[in-house]
Amino acid sequence: MSESKAILIIDDEAGMRDVISRLFAESGCETACAPDGTAGLAAARDGEFDLVILDMSLPKMSGLDVLGGIKEHKPDLPVIMVTAYGSTQTAIEAMRLGAYDFITKPFELDELQMLADRALQQRRLIDENRYLRGELRKKYGFDNIIGSNPDVQRAYVTAARAAATNATVLILGETGTGKEYLARTIHYQSNRADGPFVKVNCTALPENLLESELFGHEKGAFTNAIARHIGRFELAHRGTIFLDEIGDVPASVQTKLLRVLQEKQFERVGGSETLTVDVRVIAATNRDLEDAMRKKEFRDDLYYRLAVISLNLPPVRERGADIEVFARHFLAAYVDETGKRVRRFSDEALTELKAYHWPGNIRELENAVERAVILCNGETIRPEHLMLSSGAVSSQLSAVSERLGEAPEVAEGSRREAGVPPALLPQADPYPADASLRDVEKIHIERVLGDHHWNQSAAAQVLGIDRKTLRNKIREFKLER
Repeated sequence: MSESKAILIIDDEAGMRDVISRLFAESGCETACAPDGTAGLAAARDGEFDLVILDMSLPKMSGLDVLGGIKEHKPDLPVIMVTAYGSTQTAIEAMRLGAYDFITKPFELDELQMLADRALQQRRLIDENRYLRGELRKKYGFDNIIGSNPDVQRAYVTAARAAATNATVLILGETGTGKEYLARTIHYQSNRADGPFVKVNCTALPENLLESELFGHEKGAFTNAIARHIGRFELAHRGTIFLDEIGDVPASVQTKLLRVLQEKQFERVGGSETLTVDVRVIAATNRDLEDAMRKKEFRDDLYYRLAVISLNLPPVRERGADIEVFARHFLAAYVDETGKRVRRFSDEALTELKAYHWPGNIRELENAVERAVILCNGETIRPEHLMLSSGAVSSQLSAVSERLGEAPEVAEGSRREAGVPPALLPQADPYPADASLRDVEKIHIERVLGDHHWNQSAAAQVLGIDRKTLRNKIREFKLER
């Protein structure tokens, strides 16, 4: 054992107490002893111990009673029972009451040492898990809300009230507005916080695989079903399942989802056993579900089951006053992560941040700030580090030309050979003067995709958004290669 642990030994035999105490003292542990059940239970309740070695046969109080008292007050404290030869049934009862394990007299000291090491390792993992869950509760807390937008404030106040219940929640908003963060916050501030949070991206899988992913399947249910598969609803038992992009779920799966919401029951694909789960459902979508219902693409009854609590997160372009707050928040986070000495945004950079329309919302803003922190070599982020406008593009070209030892008017072919991204090369303005922001966004995305031969990863990187956002935009604008 690499660090000092405190171990309580409860045994009525003085010789046994002494032998076990010396064993753990030699391993660097602190030990305390009790000669009977009453004293042992009092010591376990009042002291701070990492492990208890408990004899089954004790005066004044039986080992099983002591075990029950310990588990009532300190359920995570591991207890190893010491039993007499032939008392296996009693040992099994002790395991049922929560003992970590048991060892039968006579035993080798190495055997007890090995068992204690395993018990202490389990205790360490429990403590680490509790710490991590505490950190998650702090990270996903309603007091971490950023900005002053009244619609967002209203959504978080409603979410805070909903968190204390088991109500189903539907979160509406464009891609990148923070729907998943809000879903996790509801979970980690609820009474299900110690249970699992299971996310399902409903657009990531085709219809037949989505059903299997949600509800599981039995061996042989379909080709390649070589073993039973446990679905996400089973994995989320006593926790929360987050159904992202619920608006794109096909009709056949919608029917099964409705049953789970109504009855908490389902069958695995290819199975006949009805399973019952205790799961809270939080769903999110960037689609207009009311329009989808009018088009008969989304079930009315499923919508009303999902929207017991409905929250709407506005896009960043409608949160102008909050953009600077977000930017400074992300700046601090990435400076801390990278260790760079970037301190501030220039006035020109802040002007560009506020003027940009942020099609990728908060996620794109975060990406832009992260990129700026990486590119900035001084203390102040300038427009060329953000790379949001034609001015930034010109500055980037000048910097590239300077590194190449060339004049800014160097031939385009030379720049291409130097690895300058096509989006940074000079070209005629492709946007009509009377184009709307939506038209400009469509033209720009189409142009960047073309420049990168429809390599979506490369295009998404230039656009400052992730691939999922880019795929949604391709679908939204009906772009074709």
